[in-house]
Amino acid sequence: MTDAAAPRPRNSRRWIAILIVVVVLVTGAVVAAEFIARSVVTSTVRSLVVKNVGLPDDQNVDVAVAGIVLPQVLGGRLDDVTITSNDVTLGPITGDVVVDMRGVPVSGGAAAEGGTASVALDEDQLRTLLAQIPGFPSGTVQMAAPDLAFVNELSVFGVGIPVGVSVTPGAANGDLTLTPAGFELGGNSIDAETLRSQFGGVADSILGTRSLCIADRLPAALRLTSATVQGQNLLAGFDIDGGLLNDPALQRDGFCD
Repeated sequence: MTDAAAPRPRNSRRWIAILIVVVVLVTGAVVAAEFIARSVVTSTVRSLVVKNVGLPDDQNVDVAVAGIVLPQVLGGRLDDVTITSNDVTLGPITGDVVVDMRGVPVSGGAAAEGGTASVALDEDQLRTLLAQIPGFPSGTVQMAAPDLAFVNELSVFGVGIPVGVSVTPGAANGDLTLTPAGFELGGNSIDAETLRSQFGGVADSILGTRSLCIADRLPAALRLTSATVQGQNLLAGFDIDGGLLNDPALQRDGFCD
């Protein structure tokens, strides 16, 4: 028998088997450590959100951390954290929330790099919000993408005349804005100039942009940056200051100019 055909020594086979077992054990330990780290991190982030945003303790909050958690924990920051929850009440707004935070510190006492949030309001939730604008006919509001539609009565010599109004939602200086986009009278579309010529100053109440400040009922770290109609929802977008996690001043309600 030649050397090439000689059987492999038993010791070599034994060491290969041991090496395989060690690799399997190490791999299992890493997987277990990753699972534990992810569980602890998501639970901690949830607690921070509930505490600092002022949500009920039993609020259903889902937390997802992108990528492999262990290296991020060792580095001290989580690259990208997504937080979702339905029927969340933030000050005057109630809706389904999605939050994306960047550079979230693993240990307490530090700020995140920042983030964004979106809140989806259905028709009923939007009506509740708009009811806070004095004299606004919030009960008639309907989604009419990309605008909102409602009916406003103009009083002429004591007679109420219904006028259909379309407004484009938006945001300015942190306020929710409603900018007139079109009008309908007696089933016919008319422009602002025609409406004013027929009703004079009475029409002023529906010709101007209306706004609603919500900053005084939200953490100062949140700032409304956009509002758009998408399908049957109004989607409100916010920028989030990373100091929301550690700065008491940003955790307190903001103010209206």
